[in-house]
Amino acid sequence: MTLLGGMDIGGTKCAVTLGRTRETGIELLVKQSFPTPPTPQETIRRLMDTLEELLAEKHSSEPLAAVGISCGGPLDSRSGVVLSPPNLPGWDEFDCVTPIRERFGVPVGLQNDANACALAEWKWGAGRGCRNMIFLTFGTGMGAGLILDGRLYTGTNDMAGEVGHIRLDDNGPIGYGKAGSFEGFCSGGGIALLSRVRAEEAIAQGNPPSFCATAAELDDITTQKVGEAAKEGDPLALDIFRVVGNRLGQGLAILVDILNPELIVIGSIYGRQQSILEPIVLEQLTKEALPHNLQVCRVVPAGLGESVGDLASMSVASAVLGAAPEAVRSKGEASSAAY
Repeated sequence: MTLLGGMDIGGTKCAVTLGRTRETGIELLVKQSFPTPPTPQETIRRLMDTLEELLAEKHSSEPLAAVGISCGGPLDSRSGVVLSPPNLPGWDEFDCVTPIRERFGVPVGLQNDANACALAEWKWGAGRGCRNMIFLTFGTGMGAGLILDGRLYTGTNDMAGEVGHIRLDDNGPIGYGKAGSFEGFCSGGGIALLSRVRAEEAIAQGNPPSFCATAAELDDITTQKVGEAAKEGDPLALDIFRVVGNRLGQGLAILVDILNPELIVIGSIYGRQQSILEPIVLEQLTKEALPHNLQVCRVVPAGLGESVGDLASMSVASAVLGAAPEAVRSKGEASSAAY
């Protein structure tokens, strides 16, 4: 058994976790969240203080083996530097690995959130035993973590897996700064945008949906509200998810044909709306993907369910421990090469 620390850095909140690996997976021992402080220096200090408090209160006699950090990109996982993420103003070429490594004296790793979730699903979730797996976030945004030939693939400068930027149509909701993008159609923000447009049209025609009775409520539409309405049989909500399912299938077909994975794991919204989305997605995949590729690929919701985000940063810590011997001897120099 090994004690791992995790730090998740988000635009609005951060979290620190402690977990213990076991032969069958990992046990989440404790999690503590707090609003993201205004500066990166304050954030790292608060993260380290929180981890130290959790260690002292809960596991003072058990040595910490490694710390993993999950953060929105862009970033440089090899040097441990965060590179101006849009949701973290002021984090400009900020080294978040070195202070943690120096304070705790253990290996420390950094990955973007999609890659961290991919590692968690690969190590402990639906992807266990796979050599070629794609993880799709399908939450607030749409990003991918790629496990190719038995290792995390991050690309030349840590930008592999930015599938949300793929344009699926010339028109459509804006996501990742591009109208009609994969993220525009298949993300929490994109679904809410699409739903507002469709609801406004329905209200103007005198046929408001159950999730938005008047024009004054348009700005209050959320993906959760539309999803709940779809489960209750609201016609417009179901049609919106039909559009989303078709676009998701279209995007998956591109990934299936290019990367030839054995498994695609989809997080967040897919698991919550699987009964509605799955038949639409599989029908579109059958139409669009090469049959020889599709017959070896399964599409499943995240095996870790809603816990995948809590375990993601600790999977980065676990990956650091499994790195090449020289990486471990150097006390945790950030590197994705051995993942």
